[in-house]
Amino acid sequence: MSNKSNIPIPRLTVITLGVGDMRASIAFYEALGFKRKMAATGEAVAFFETGATVIALFPWDQLAQDTTLREKPHPWTFRGMTLAWNCASAEEVDRVLDFAISKGASLLKPAHKTDYGGYSGYFADPDKHPWEVVVAPGIEVGEDRRVHLPD
Repeated sequence: MSNKSNIPIPRLTVITLGVGDMRASIAFYEALGFKRKMAATGEAVAFFETGATVIALFPWDQLAQDTTLREKPHPWTFRGMTLAWNCASAEEVDRVLDFAISKGASLLKPAHKTDYGGYSGYFADPDKHPWEVVVAPGIEVGEDRRVHLPD
């Protein structure tokens, strides 16, 4: 018999990205408009508010060591995950992609209509972490910058 009060509440609080150049990556995420917090950490680690979670930047080699995974070779291929920037309209998707590219991102895939009725494109940050910029049917983006999903 289990005690439900001992069951942890699931939550995703921080996404930590391994980066090769802390200074350049910090500048990139600041240029995208993410607000840096706890800046006293300097270039040891950087935290950015995103709405409901936090993006952290940490030196690639140190993050690999911390996870006990191999650092090299750097996988400059698909790594089995993407980050997403949900938008309220196709026009916003286009603006975000153009904006990210103007700040140093590389375009991976131009925005296009999706087979599920949405509109999506991809950019990569300086360390090739892929970001999908998307508007999807049924997913609302609130003024609070959070994604609201139907039940």
